[in-house]
Amino acid sequence: MDFRLTDDQRALQRGVRELLDGRFGRDALRAAVDREGTVDRQLWRELGEAGFFSLRLPEDKGGAGLGLPEAVLLFEEAGRALLNGPLVATQVAAEWMPEAADGTCVVTCATQLHALIPHFADADAALVIHGDGMRKRYPKDLPHARPVRSLDPLTPLHRISPGPKAPPRPDTILLTAAEQLGSAARTTETAVRYAKEREQFGQPIGGFQAVKHLCAQMLVRTEVARSAVYAAAVTEDFTEIAGAKLLADEAAVRNARDCLQVYGGMGFTWEADVHLHLKRAWLRGQMWLTAAEAEEIQADALASAL
Repeated sequence: MDFRLTDDQRALQRGVRELLDGRFGRDALRAAVDREGTVDRQLWRELGEAGFFSLRLPEDKGGAGLGLPEAVLLFEEAGRALLNGPLVATQVAAEWMPEAADGTCVVTCATQLHALIPHFADADAALVIHGDGMRKRYPKDLPHARPVRSLDPLTPLHRISPGPKAPPRPDTILLTAAEQLGSAARTTETAVRYAKEREQFGQPIGGFQAVKHLCAQMLVRTEVARSAVYAAAVTEDFTEIAGAKLLADEAAVRNARDCLQVYGGMGFTWEADVHLHLKRAWLRGQMWLTAAEAEEIQADALASAL
């Protein structure tokens, strides 16, 4: 099985990166922080027009007819840019709600009862998961939603209770893992760039062995997670998806921490962007599938194989 990206996939990835670099650069990121994470509706419409949410819809339904591997590439770039908004939920919702696919008038949230719901206040509609089924609702129909404090300034949160906890869809888990992968890659790039620029004792800090080791470990974590995420997108095996989420969560969190270490005191300041990656990585680690749940899935799979 060949896991290398095709020319078309590379072009797709490059196109999304150029779009986000142009529309969600550092100034836009900081503006989003100032808005306390509320969604930029103009950008949301542009993403819809670019096919971000309709990527996996069949061509006869107005989509691109592509699959989960291509969606993973898009969400990796979104994670790299720290793009905020209910991206995973909206792409999933596009299968049931045509208005979500074009991004012109709807911001949607796929919800799990008893789960954290990002950007609930931004949502024009909610997609409530009930077992294997889904149902369109509106925020006003969910009066028990209450805001909860979010550690990520770009991701306002609500929680709905009481109600049965619904199992997550595998694609929501994998797309979240792809966002974590993108964040891990970005913090690796950021740490390496800073290590080349920052000087101590008359030389770049990247010349010191301890810093070299940190950056090398970051790269290894990223590439291991990348292999797992890309492979799971091809096989769509639930156990592999859970493993990919576990590795991507670890890469995103630990790389952000190591990037802070490379930056030193500067990395902990509000002006630096590194802390935003760490806070988002912590939050994503609790979304859809936690590390403990992923470990249980892996343990059950190993036990069954004995």
